[in-house]
Amino acid sequence: MEKSLTQAVSATVDGNCCQRIQIRRFNNLLKYLGPAFIVSVAYIDPGNFAANISGGSIFGYSLIWVILWSNIMAIFLQTMSAKLGIATGHNLPQMCGKVFSKPVNWCFWVLAELAAIATNLAEFLGGTLGLYLLFHIPMIVAGVITVLLTFGIVYAGKYGQRVVEVVISSLVAMIAFAFLAELVLAKPDFVQAGMHTLIPSLPNGQAVYIAVGMLGATVMPHVIYLHSQLVLVRNRDLSIADKKKHLKMEKIDIGIAMNIAFLVNASMVLVSAAVFHANGIQVETIEQAHQTLTPLLGTLSSGAFGFALLASGLSSATVGTMAGQTIMQGFVGLKISDNVTRFVTMIPGLIIILIGFNPMQALIISQVILSFILPVAIIPMLIICNRKELMGDFTNGPFVNIIGWLITGVITLFNMFLIGLVLFN
Repeated sequence: MEKSLTQAVSATVDGNCCQRIQIRRFNNLLKYLGPAFIVSVAYIDPGNFAANISGGSIFGYSLIWVILWSNIMAIFLQTMSAKLGIATGHNLPQMCGKVFSKPVNWCFWVLAELAAIATNLAEFLGGTLGLYLLFHIPMIVAGVITVLLTFGIVYAGKYGQRVVEVVISSLVAMIAFAFLAELVLAKPDFVQAGMHTLIPSLPNGQAVYIAVGMLGATVMPHVIYLHSQLVLVRNRDLSIADKKKHLKMEKIDIGIAMNIAFLVNASMVLVSAAVFHANGIQVETIEQAHQTLTPLLGTLSSGAFGFALLASGLSSATVGTMAGQTIMQGFVGLKISDNVTRFVTMIPGLIIILIGFNPMQALIISQVILSFILPVAIIPMLIICNRKELMGDFTNGPFVNIIGWLITGVITLFNMFLIGLVLFN
């Protein structure tokens, strides 16, 4: 009896100890979660809505493999960006400023700013369209409201990066839940989806154009620059061992956040394929996508779509501003007010609304531009991460370098295909 009581007490104590250890580990993980969730917003921004809905409505499930492989590339590249920041204590644009000549850095800066403008175009149009679709207010008024809301979100950043991380993570969760509701209502063919996820196919030339847009919408150059900056908040005065632990925890952060982004992107394609392609509807505008969802799936579906688009546009606006600041100050040391930078990058979106250009086409074009600029972010990062005197114990090994250059080659090849289609068709 006494022995049994002792064993029971011992088991209880052991159980409590295990529980405390698990709570401690979870709390330790929470301290590191955040940077990748900020980054993940760029992977589910309004540009993804346009590219993924187009791909799903025109080609059904055929291009879902692009989402999978783009996400794998994104995880690899964001991990390398985080590693660069943790190892060197500087962000990628700052390291480029140290490694490359001034003329080269000015070229990098110009292209990076073009990427930021293309990104902000997608964010601005997404927020504007979300307000327009949800509340039926004129586009130009929705555009002005988007500007004001964006400045409000940016202002919250003055209270620290952790506040922004919490806000962004909450918005990502809302977007994910909205598309989970869409997925339940749409009832896609998961067998077909699984097959096309594993077996790549490009039905025709237009599919290449859409695939490049999906790639540009998923793997984003501006957040490759930004991620190396975001990790620095948790990277002050660390030993090599602490930095290795930091990188390990950041990999977990990236794994969670980026796979949530993958599920959201995949859901966009699945819903579009199940609702639009299956009914012979080729979606050419986001407004059409929103309106078509109502008779096919009901007001809950169209409301969730509009809400997700609004949350995506407003949250990614914050990320675009943070990336713009990192780019501006890193390459050439320019110091311009964030508000001025934000206003300048919003001008293209306002012009598109005023001249009546199709916002969905503008979104797709912006994503193709990002795909073209992407190698300009990747190649300098690969060069820096391969230098032992800069990276120390975190220097890329041969296998990592091969994967990095292979990814760069695949992206470049896609872009060459696109150039050929534009020039000869």
